[in-house]
Amino acid sequence: MRNIIISLFCLSGLLPSLACAKPVQLRSDVPARYVVVPGDTLWGISARFLKDPWKWPEIWGMNRDEIKNPQLIYPGDVIILENEGGNPRLRIEGHEEKPENLQTLRLEPGIQIRDLGRAIPSIPISAIGPFLSRTQIVDEKTWDSAPRLVAGQDESDMLGTGEYGYVSGLADSKVLSWDIYGKAKPLVDPESGKSLGLEVRYLGEARILRPGKTAKILITRSYSEVDMGSRLLPVFEQTVTHFVPHSPDRMVKGRILSGERNSSEIAQNDIVSINLGSRDGLELGDVLAVYRPGSSAMNGKMDLPTERVGLILVFRIYEKAAYALVVQSTHTMHVLDAVKTP
Repeated sequence: MRNIIISLFCLSGLLPSLACAKPVQLRSDVPARYVVVPGDTLWGISARFLKDPWKWPEIWGMNRDEIKNPQLIYPGDVIILENEGGNPRLRIEGHEEKPENLQTLRLEPGIQIRDLGRAIPSIPISAIGPFLSRTQIVDEKTWDSAPRLVAGQDESDMLGTGEYGYVSGLADSKVLSWDIYGKAKPLVDPESGKSLGLEVRYLGEARILRPGKTAKILITRSYSEVDMGSRLLPVFEQTVTHFVPHSPDRMVKGRILSGERNSSEIAQNDIVSINLGSRDGLELGDVLAVYRPGSSAMNGKMDLPTERVGLILVFRIYEKAAYALVVQSTHTMHVLDAVKTP
């Protein structure tokens, strides 16, 4: 019945065309059941069952709300593959679906305790950790107006953990803890030439000791030397790590802006920035295909076709740009390669 309804919606145009694409394809060596172990990721488990791991929501029968707030999966959970009527579905053993003919009963509230920290992440947290806490993209106005380090103790130009500094622009602030950033790198849209923001590098943490027109701060932690002109920004934390890999429900197109190693060559498990953001409808967990543009060969007498060279998964989003992890790579990727809905 569910497939009939979806088909009707596709024919009537009520669902996006991407939702009506070819059905999910299982791997030839797909297991009937799989026991989740520590170190697993949702992407890795998806790849055990599906030829296209980003179609994970389809085989679980998830809607958009469930993609944004997924059921967490833990080590020890048993994932079972069912294939009734040619429609493959996955479920966690012990999590049975409610039969449609049963009435809903109101029960007294209860508490179920599960260790959220043990839930498996979508992608390796070790790979994206520095970009969750130590890198930001800010607009130029925010950067220009941010409190600025103007002097150090003993007239030092470089500060480290445990040293004092003086900051302008904090006179009216009641916030005590700040993050320190430096060396803003402009991000420019390669197609429009417009600014997408500034990529700023995390240097450490500071605490205000004495507010005022020229506030006194203590460097409580530094990951590299803090120089004069560094800026203070509010502490930012992104705690969402349990998003579901999925294809955007509409066509989006963009380009790779940069790689994490400041190199034009990009490989699997590298982090890239792209010129797509929340204004383009991008969501956490979106999977995009990477395409290498065609080139000329044989002395310019033949045009080579555009080739798909990998997949990226979006894990942090700003208004005009985003960070993504290269989750699959068949060839070396490069800055300015195209990205779009797979």
